[in-house]
Amino acid sequence: MSGVPQQPQRHRASPWPFAGMIAMACVFFLIAASVLATPWWVVAALLVVWAAAMVVASVWWSLHPTWVPWVPVAVSALWLVAVVGGAAAFGWTG
Repeated sequence: MSGVPQQPQRHRASPWPFAGMIAMACVFFLIAASVLATPWWVVAALLVVWAAAMVVASVWWSLHPTWVPWVPVAVSALWLVAVVGGAAAFGWTG
């Protein structure tokens, strides 16, 4: 030992959780704006799903940072199926 204190090892912050959370914000506005084309209860259900996905993304922030961007991708796919499928099946026009 030379008596020189060692610097703590620093880890670089991953950009993926930040990208995922930005995408979660975009998905929120996408879901909220769909009230113009879908019944209110569909938007309410999608917002509940979004809130649960936000919890998952927050938990994964430190545990699995590269998984976080896939959460808004999954919620966006669910939104697309719900809105397009609902419009096709039930004739939602807004």
